[in-house]
Amino acid sequence: MRQEPDTATLDAWDRAHQLHPWAAMSAWKTSDYLQVERGQGIYLWDAEGNRFIDGPGGMWCVQIGYGRSDMASAVADQMMRLPYTSPWTTTTGPSASLARRLADFAPGDLNTVFFTTGGSTAVDTALRTMQFMNNALGRPEKKIVIAREKGYHGSTYLSATVSGKERDRSIFDTEQRLVRFLPDVNPFLRPRGMTEAEWCDAKVADLETMIAETGPERIGAFIAEPILCSGGVIVPPEGYHRRTAEVCRKHDILYISDEVVTGFGRLGHWFSSEKVFGIVPDMITCAKGLTSGYLPLGACIISDRVMERMTGPDRKVLFSNGYTYSGHPVSCAAAMKNLDIIEEEGLLEHVRAVTPHFQERLQMLRRHEIVADVRGMGLLGCIEGRPVESSGDLSAQRELGSMLDAACEAMGLLVRPLINMAVFSPPLVITVTQIDEMFDILDKALEKVSEEF
Repeated sequence: MRQEPDTATLDAWDRAHQLHPWAAMSAWKTSDYLQVERGQGIYLWDAEGNRFIDGPGGMWCVQIGYGRSDMASAVADQMMRLPYTSPWTTTTGPSASLARRLADFAPGDLNTVFFTTGGSTAVDTALRTMQFMNNALGRPEKKIVIAREKGYHGSTYLSATVSGKERDRSIFDTEQRLVRFLPDVNPFLRPRGMTEAEWCDAKVADLETMIAETGPERIGAFIAEPILCSGGVIVPPEGYHRRTAEVCRKHDILYISDEVVTGFGRLGHWFSSEKVFGIVPDMITCAKGLTSGYLPLGACIISDRVMERMTGPDRKVLFSNGYTYSGHPVSCAAAMKNLDIIEEEGLLEHVRAVTPHFQERLQMLRRHEIVADVRGMGLLGCIEGRPVESSGDLSAQRELGSMLDAACEAMGLLVRPLINMAVFSPPLVITVTQIDEMFDILDKALEKVSEEF
C-alpha cells in the first residue's frame, strides 16, 4: 500500500520536479509555494492547519466555493456512467445539454458552442474561427487582430500573441505580424483635468486611428476583456465597449468578448457583455467560473452571423479545430451542476446584493498613503501602490506588492500580487461578514506596509 509522504517530502518533490506557471527562472527550484491541503466555502487550509480567506478565488474561478459534496456527487456519478467518449464521432447528454444552456444564457444570436479545455484554448478557437471565416469568404488578408495593452488572453501561441501585459518579461515567441496593440484604457492614467468622457473619446479614437492606419481590409478581429482583470482590474470608461463594438461592426471586424473572468456571476450576471456593458459581440470566450474550477473546461460561443458565413452547401471543408477533451462528459456534468447551484442558491442575485458593500469597503482603502488607486466592479477589486521612482526596473514596485502579499498572508488572507498591485476576486458565496473580515485584514496589512516601506 502506498504511503502518503509528509509535508517536507512533498515540498522537496515540488521544488525538484514541478515547473509552475510564471515561475522565476532564476530561482524556480527554491521558490516557496504555499502547500494547500483542503478548502471549504471561501477558506483554504495549508498543511500546517493555518486558515486563509481565498481572496483570488483560486484563479478568478471558484464561484461556488470549496468543499461542495453535491458537486463531487455529480462528478462521481458521471464518471461511473461514462468518463470519456470521442467528440469526433459521438456526443453526450452533458455536452449537448450544456451547449443549449450556454446558448440560452448568451446574448443575441450567440447560439453555437465549441467546447475547449480552458480559457486559452477558447481564445485560440475564437481567433482560428475568424481566420477560417475570412478564408471561406475569400479574404485571406483580413487576419490582423487588434488587442489592448494590459489585456491577457492566455498561453497558447495565438492567445499569448494577443496578450498585452508588457511588464511580464518574456522571451517566448509570439506572432507579431498578427497583432496590433491599442494604448492602455485605464481611466486612472488620464491627464489631470481630463474627464472620463473625454478619455473615452480618446480611447475610441485610438481604435479608429489603428483601423485607418492598418486598413480595415486587413483587420479580422478586435479582442477585449470587458474588464482587464490580470492587467489590474482595469474598468474601461463608460460607453467604451458599446462605441468600440459599433466601430468594429462598421468595418466588418469581428468583436470577441473575452469573458473568461467576467462570466458566470463575477459581475452578477451569467455574462457581462450585454447586461453590464450593452454589447452583443460576435463571439464570447469563457472558462474558469463555468465549472467553478472543479474541473477544466472552456467554450467559445459563436454568433449565427459568423456561422452563416462559414457554413453552407458550398463549404466543402472541415472545421478542423478540436481537442481530445472537447465536450468532456465529466467536465460538462460538473459545469451543469455548477450552473444549477448558482441558480438554485441565487448567487447572481447575491452578488448584485453584496457588491455595493464590497466596493464601498474597497474604496475606503484609499486613505492609506501608499495606495495610488483602488478600482473594481462586482466582486472584483484591485489595490495599486504608488509608483516608486527610485528604481529604473520594477524591483521596488515588486517589493511593494510582495510586502502587501506577505502581510496579508500572515493575517490569514491570500491576495494575488501583480508587481505593485494586489487583486482579488473571492468566491461568489462570500457573505457581508466575510467581506468585512477580508477588508479588515487588507486595512491592517496596508497600515503595516505603510510603516515599513
